[in-house]
Amino acid sequence: MSRLPGRPIFIIGSPRSGTTLLRLLLDSHPNISCGSETHFLTQMERIVGHNWYSIELFQFDKAYWHRKIAEFFDTFQSDYALSRGKHRWAEKTPQYTLRVEFINHLFPDCQFIHMIRDGRDVVTSHHDRWGFRSALASINAWRTYVQTAQCFGRSLPDDRYHELRYEALVDQPEAVMRRAFEYLHEPWVPEVLEYDQAAHDLGPRHARHTATRRANSGDTSLIYQSRVGAGHRELGPLLSFLFHVKNGKLLRKLGYR
Repeated sequence: MSRLPGRPIFIIGSPRSGTTLLRLLLDSHPNISCGSETHFLTQMERIVGHNWYSIELFQFDKAYWHRKIAEFFDTFQSDYALSRGKHRWAEKTPQYTLRVEFINHLFPDCQFIHMIRDGRDVVTSHHDRWGFRSALASINAWRTYVQTAQCFGRSLPDDRYHELRYEALVDQPEAVMRRAFEYLHEPWVPEVLEYDQAAHDLGPRHARHTATRRANSGDTSLIYQSRVGAGHRELGPLLSFLFHVKNGKLLRKLGYR
């Protein structure tokens, strides 16, 4: 499907799970281009979903529209990758986790990397960024994202779905990323761990945010560990109680204490 020789890559996972960090690591590889979030496949899915009653009047079947949408998405991603001297593209939009079936129709050979993070830390991150209401909504959202991705992943062969834990990534970045690139059939390049030395199309807000995190925690590492366990330290009693009532079973299933 892709004009480039490499298979498309989709990073999926709950928002605030570390998907941006993974995006920067992949984007630092000489073969892989991973730009900013696109979001619009969510709207395009409606063409063959909610809005099908209108679009079917053109008398093309859904397979036709899948091909056209895939061609458009692949064309600009491929052009962007080629403009950066790379021959493979990746996409990181967390909301696409809830659209994996649609994406699978568009790119039946693509590879998925599912980033999983302790849901209590995810809720805490939402609270830090957007406040209480966002944190409250993220309690249910985290479960939905994780379960949707894992259920879908079970239907795929091993060479198309790979799970990656945020906690393991920041603790042992080289070992975790070696396994990720092995899954992607890409050579190991140690420079990816120095992702700040590579050029990324990234707004200045991210740099300010991460710099503030390091300064506040005293952890000056590029891939810092200071936010692991933030939910234990910072999540208030109400949000903590609600999270465990709704997600305690999944948390234990994932191996989080």
